[in-house]
Amino acid sequence: MIVKILPCRPTGVVRAPASKSFAHRLLIAAALSKATSTLTIADTSADIEATARCLRALGVAVTQNGDKWTVEPPKMWNRSATLDCGESGSTLRFLLPVAAANGVDAVFTGQGKLPERPNDELLSAMEAHGVTVGGGFPIHIRGQLLPGEYTLRGDISSQFATGLLFALSGLDAPSTLTLTPPVSSKAYLAMTVDVLRAFGADITQTENTYTIRPAALYGGTYTAEGDWSNGAALLACGFSVSSLRPDSLQGDRAFLDLLQAAGAKVLQENGAIRLDLSDLHFPVIDADPIPDLVPVLAALAATANGETHIRNAARLRLKESDRLASTEALLLSLGADIRQTDDGLLIRGKPVLSGGRATSANDHRIVMAAAVAAQKSLSPVVIEDAQAIDKSFPTFFKLYNAHGGSAYVL
Repeated sequence: MIVKILPCRPTGVVRAPASKSFAHRLLIAAALSKATSTLTIADTSADIEATARCLRALGVAVTQNGDKWTVEPPKMWNRSATLDCGESGSTLRFLLPVAAANGVDAVFTGQGKLPERPNDELLSAMEAHGVTVGGGFPIHIRGQLLPGEYTLRGDISSQFATGLLFALSGLDAPSTLTLTPPVSSKAYLAMTVDVLRAFGADITQTENTYTIRPAALYGGTYTAEGDWSNGAALLACGFSVSSLRPDSLQGDRAFLDLLQAAGAKVLQENGAIRLDLSDLHFPVIDADPIPDLVPVLAALAATANGETHIRNAARLRLKESDRLASTEALLLSLGADIRQTDDGLLIRGKPVLSGGRATSANDHRIVMAAAVAAQKSLSPVVIEDAQAIDKSFPTFFKLYNAHGGSAYVL
């Protein structure tokens, strides 16, 4: 799909979609519980649907009626299953240890860049605790994950630790999980622990060690809050955005602080947030805790004052695309002054961009960054492979057009 994006003149208030990060966690915690849960997840996406699909393959009854989801845990998990994770790294890494904790002989498949994303650290920890792992991709696991003492590097992916926290919460003996510093994406781990505790898990934390004791998780009624990762793209386009919690545990809540530090004015309107982006000058941006924000921040920096250095972003080379290379390629195509560094991006701001044609590299974050860049472009931005946005925000262009923008399929 090729989409032509024109600058928008926002009107009204846009509701941010449900947090993908929270939705994954709520669905899995509900599946591990002893009773049925009712979840409210406003909007959906390919990644959320991948987690629901994989849970069904494991024997969990997951049904959806609009924004309402019902999750009924299985009386007995399926003994064998094939789990199609689509392109969702969260689905794969969260459910690998969950399936093993329930003794499932499971084959995990996926598409796009997912087969290339690293999982060795997680799989090695599982192999050391009772699980047999077949080599390569698809990933085949057999055996029963055992309680015990686990250690992971903290600087690779918080998703590995999240998967183990879910799995170990369902075992019948205590376990510990220690992350060796430095620990990246701590906010996502805090979110995991918060969701598990809401369902009744017994988890305590001392520094970088988590102690997980047996406790029955119980069902209930829960709502996934608005998504700061996708909300950031809406805010950067100039929309007033509702359903974003200022006190959220989501790591990408830091977008607001970063923009304020860069000179943006935060305006509150009818329970929604809007940003005045007329005069921005970014300091050095540490991307380690906020990797998903880099494309949108880079698009804003392309027309900010002065020079912006985004650093500690090497992990972005292992996302849906090499996100440093694809962000650079996008913005170069639109007339920006940008180059890659070893671990980030160096951007020299211009008053406006030229606009033009670019490709998404099949990356949803690049599509949203293109819409942000269009706001300061002299001519429209044409983005190829724009269907990639379905991974996390399939209603983005519908909202864009409904609230003052103009984006259409060529």
